[in-house]
Amino acid sequence: MSSNLNLATIGNGTIAAMVDPRGRINWCCWPRIDGDPIFSALLGGEEPEAGFFDVVLDGQVKASRRYQANTAIIETILENADGARLRITDFAPRFKLYDRIYRPAMLVRRIEPLAGTCRVSVRLRPHFKWGEQHPAPVRGSNHMRFAGDDFTLRATTDLPIVYVMEERPFVLDKTATIVLGPDEPFAASLAETARAFEEKTRDYWWEWVRYLSIPFEWQDAVIRAAISLKLCAYEETGGIVAALTTSIPEAPHSIRNWDYRHCWLRDSYFTVRALNQLGATRTMEDFIRYLTTVIASDPSGRLAPVYSIVPGTPLEERFAPALAGFHGMGPVRVGNQAAEQVQNDGYGHVVLAAAQMFFDQRLPNRGDRALFELLEGVGAKAAEFAFEPDAGLWELRGKRRVHTFSAVMSWAACSRLARIARVLELPERATYWKEQAATIRTRILSFAWNEEMNSFVDAEEDGQIDASLLLLADLGFVRPDDPRFIATVERVGRDLKRNGYLMRYAGEDDFGLPETSFTICSFWYVCALDMIGRRDEAREMFASLLDRRNEAGLLSEDIDNQTLELWGNIPQTYSMVGLIDTAMRLSKTWEEAFWRGS
Repeated sequence: MSSNLNLATIGNGTIAAMVDPRGRINWCCWPRIDGDPIFSALLGGEEPEAGFFDVVLDGQVKASRRYQANTAIIETILENADGARLRITDFAPRFKLYDRIYRPAMLVRRIEPLAGTCRVSVRLRPHFKWGEQHPAPVRGSNHMRFAGDDFTLRATTDLPIVYVMEERPFVLDKTATIVLGPDEPFAASLAETARAFEEKTRDYWWEWVRYLSIPFEWQDAVIRAAISLKLCAYEETGGIVAALTTSIPEAPHSIRNWDYRHCWLRDSYFTVRALNQLGATRTMEDFIRYLTTVIASDPSGRLAPVYSIVPGTPLEERFAPALAGFHGMGPVRVGNQAAEQVQNDGYGHVVLAAAQMFFDQRLPNRGDRALFELLEGVGAKAAEFAFEPDAGLWELRGKRRVHTFSAVMSWAACSRLARIARVLELPERATYWKEQAATIRTRILSFAWNEEMNSFVDAEEDGQIDASLLLLADLGFVRPDDPRFIATVERVGRDLKRNGYLMRYAGEDDFGLPETSFTICSFWYVCALDMIGRRDEAREMFASLLDRRNEAGLLSEDIDNQTLELWGNIPQTYSMVGLIDTAMRLSKTWEEAFWRGS
């Protein structure tokens, strides 16, 4: 079965939508990126009758799609057998207005005839309550209203309302506009406003991309990945989702289909780090604001692994029975039980996410004593729980162990706090955290290195090989030229590589044997290969990973080792982060490739 995750993403930091190759919007949550999906045909089974927004050209035989360069604006060209062609332009407005970023819950769709006689039907079929409510449109003078229990959508258009309400075919002889947004009157000219919004949104993205510090090689791939990460940040609070979708399974007919529209501390750190590498530090600053609220919400100082993008919102996991699931492969999940787990690596990820605030002199509001004291509280918990059994970064639901990666992240928290204390000229605190780090590191080394296996292992008891061990040098726990790290990289490659891509681990978990490779692990392996001096091999594997992107340049969570198709939620921040990190590491420098190149 083909996964068919050939989707493009539009969004603005408030909402996001997925657009398929025919221009159908088949996923969009409202009024924010973790909300009720008004368009959920992506999870509606093979032939959903609702939950989408499309334009049907009579006799269509061809469709093509592209992003406007360096933007989150998508253009789809539809063509029929007679040569009639039309263009659909989709975007969510985002631009500066009154010294603020204007990013409303709004989708703008413009439909332009390009050639021939374009006989079209517009099908606007939102539904609410996870597919349970199918609101009938209520006609206005130049709009339609769709009323639900929690909110009302208004579609304002310069098309004849009757054609859209009744999905009647008509000849498109001039550019038409449809704006989907809150139930508020549209006071200005619709066509002129939509054109202005598009120009301003294009200018915003061009300006944002212009200031990215991109590598010389693979620029298009890195820019698209960076924009995708930006769309996964909910700017009102600063939370960052792991992906924009829920319940797309990791493998065909697998029950491993989770809701990723929430903020994992771990995933968010990796996202912040990748954008920081590109010079886009605003996401980090917003995320620190989010973390401050999260930390203050629990006086005990205990951190959950995942939170709602609006801290305090419960994440109890439930099913949405009205939706059949991706290709009918349910259940569709809302919320995530991982919020109840113990995952002790989160304390380290919080400290690492904030550390650059103390060292980056470009920032207008750098880290200060108050932020350091907040992070010291996090570090105290990192030290306390460094060797507490937990579910680990792979979120195993049936067994707790003392995981190497979780303990190393506790070490990293203490190590970074020592460095921050030195910058703040707090020698006593620097000495304290250095000693804490040393104590933790000594114990980790006592169990994590397995002489018999000639490798680091993933846990204190019954240690095995897993891909997180590839990060030990990247985190600074060991040097890249440490023979133990080199041996570990080689062992991971032998044990976990399947048809060129890496598994998380090889053994069974709560749901049996994993079937697909976890994309970020392959990127970790590429970076580790480069660290130990195998750059040619690393570049070859990176090229193979770039080939796995869909036509819009996006990656999901997993790759089928046999068919090489994408599976899992999309766009997966982990995967897009891996692309950026690896490109930055492997690219020729601008100096060697351009200034001194021939």
